[in-house]
Amino acid sequence: MDVIDFSLLVLFVPTFFFVSVTPGLCMTLALTMGMTLGVRRTLWMMAGELTGVALVAVTAVLGIAALMLKYPGAFQVFKYCGGAYLAWLGLQMWRARGHMAIATSKEGAAAPPTRGALAAQGFITAVANPKGWAFFIALLPPFISDSRPLAPQLTLLVAIILLLESLCLLIYAGGGRTLSRLLARGDNLRLINRIAGSLMMGVGIWLAFG
Repeated sequence: MDVIDFSLLVLFVPTFFFVSVTPGLCMTLALTMGMTLGVRRTLWMMAGELTGVALVAVTAVLGIAALMLKYPGAFQVFKYCGGAYLAWLGLQMWRARGHMAIATSKEGAAAPPTRGALAAQGFITAVANPKGWAFFIALLPPFISDSRPLAPQLTLLVAIILLLESLCLLIYAGGGRTLSRLLARGDNLRLINRIAGSLMMGVGIWLAFG
């Protein structure tokens, strides 16, 4: 027996690709890090973000997301803390300081963020995004059939989601890197920092209050 109906996959792939490629918290974060850190280092943020997306998708289908509704206060605190941290990073970048700012002087910028820090930023952004939870709760279950085993269906669908999400993150990170190079030709490194910092602050505010 097939894991999932092929006609559902034909509808599932473009639906989730469109949702993934639409600008949002994680895509804006990828764009910002692509500008300041490059695509290669942004891969660590992507790893954390994809882990968070997989966790949200699985728990939403299994019904664990209902617990989030019972304890909204704890979820809000998590959102505020994550948003405040990202906004603080954005402020430091806007001021051309901190570990994500591009060096604009001979003194240079501080040491780049660690791989663990990048992965944590991606994970927190994915898990603390309430719109992500709402999206998976609303759209993922309809593609799962009650007449077939749950585990194989969920495994396949989550794998497709992560593949599509990875592609979209790479598109945004690559776009950010290209924009950074174009601006750098005119010696506008401070402008790059301020654009990236503004985007990062936007992500933090969006995460906390969105």
